[in-house]
Amino acid sequence: MKHTQQPEALLVLQDGTVYKGLALGKIGTAGGEICFNTGMTGYQEIYTDPSYYGQVIINTTSHIGNYGILNNAEQESNGVKIRAMVCNFFSNIHSRYTADGSLQDYFERANIVGIHGVDTRQLVRYIRSKGVMNCIISSEILDPAVLLAELNKVPDMDGLELSSEVCTREAYEQGDPEASLRVAVLDLGVKRSILSNFNQRGVFCKVFPARTSHAELAAWKPNGYFIANGPGDPAAMPYAVETVKQALETEKPLFGICLGHQILSLASGISTYKMHNGHRGLNHPVKNLITGHCEVTSQNHGFAVRAEEVMDHANVELTHINLNDKTIEGIRRKDKPAFSVQYHPESSPGPHDSHYLFDQFIGMMKE
Repeated sequence: MKHTQQPEALLVLQDGTVYKGLALGKIGTAGGEICFNTGMTGYQEIYTDPSYYGQVIINTTSHIGNYGILNNAEQESNGVKIRAMVCNFFSNIHSRYTADGSLQDYFERANIVGIHGVDTRQLVRYIRSKGVMNCIISSEILDPAVLLAELNKVPDMDGLELSSEVCTREAYEQGDPEASLRVAVLDLGVKRSILSNFNQRGVFCKVFPARTSHAELAAWKPNGYFIANGPGDPAAMPYAVETVKQALETEKPLFGICLGHQILSLASGISTYKMHNGHRGLNHPVKNLITGHCEVTSQNHGFAVRAEEVMDHANVELTHINLNDKTIEGIRRKDKPAFSVQYHPESSPGPHDSHYLFDQFIGMMKE
């Protein structure tokens, strides 16, 4: 088989470290916060997850692109949300007979820049040691000094509000309008599979833009409130914190996932912080302290809530803890029908150990 010569590409980290490789996707330049996902599968779900908006993803599994893409079934939003991608081996051919096309064509249509042929194991070890930082990838500019100057223009994720950029522009409904339960979804970057989990359980959802007031949510007369996942720094979202504070006062059940968990924490008076390295992958062990059971979870977050403030809070109970680093994975309010988890129980991709959380929320609304 004859192979065409692939253009060279450079990856430059914020501290000046340079990695050489080959171009994938669109020929161009893109920068953002670099982070890594340890999942062995589910790359399309990762790339279309709005929580990754503004980030450059390192896929740690060796082969990427080998099973192609599906235009609808594996999309978590209306398109690719990552800024760029890094991997070890990028496959230009795919073997899944149901695939709609190649990952290369998919990235070209989405204007996504990337680099492969990089020793991702060494790169991840470096980032784990140095901590999360910005980076820039280019297949058109091969001068590290020029790229480093361009990289200085990329905003830092700390203090960045991004939910209003990825959320729906207009409220929309999803599910059976005749359903007995109605959930108002505050869209901070919601994944489609979360809405599907509600719909499959007979819940009718209305999805509202991130900056929607509580008055508008309440006017729809929901049985409960769902605070979605999403990108950016939760501390830069006082508008969402205020909406959740008002929702709590209604005494209606409230459930938060990932960024929604952090927003509930902030609304309860618990602060958040940026992690040295986030949790991103499909096999993070979490212990449910209420049942004593352990769950293998899907995760994607770079911020967390402060453990000492959770433990000291009179009206907040710790429900889930990460077994790798003891970070907070779940809380519930003692004085309100509200709870949240830091991980992703919809698990797309990932194991299904945590689907019970949707049933728990529905049970609260039925009560």
